Amino acid sequence: MTAIDSGNGCVFCDAAAPQQDDLILVRGRACYVILNRYPYNNGHLLIVTNRHVATLAGASGDELAELIRFTRHAEIALTEAYQPHGINVGINLGRSAGAGIADHLHIHLVPRWTGDTNFMSVVGNVRVLPEELCETAKRLRPIFEQLSRETPGGVI
Repeated sequence: MTAIDSGNGCVFCDAAAPQQDDLILVRGRACYVILNRYPYNNGHLLIVTNRHVATLAGASGDELAELIRFTRHAEIALTEAYQPHGINVGINLGRSAGAGIADHLHIHLVPRWTGDTNFMSVVGNVRVLPEELCETAKRLRPIFEQLSRETPGGVI
């Protein structure tokens, strides 16, 4: 099943529909990059496979290559736009490992700064974000578009 035919109630399949472009930063042949609707920090984004697949083992070579290429692009874009002190990059495979959406493979990238307020989610069950998602998209989308033009055909 592809992301476009949805019908399975998956938030990532639904988000990939063409009319949902407000949070999508770039689309590839096998994956897309989307802002996390409930971010831990400004710039928290996800690289998601178009195909509804749950594991790295189940992903195709093309999907894996594009996941990594977009992860690299995300690192570059986040660094350029936000100058974070670090970036958490993570994949949670399975519900027990912390995957909120366990049946659809995705990679999180969360920019981090020394002394940031990320602890607020754990301590106060609240998130502190000084930037709206639409503003984050405006900052990041042009960088992703430029990176995509610079790497035609998926060559890293």
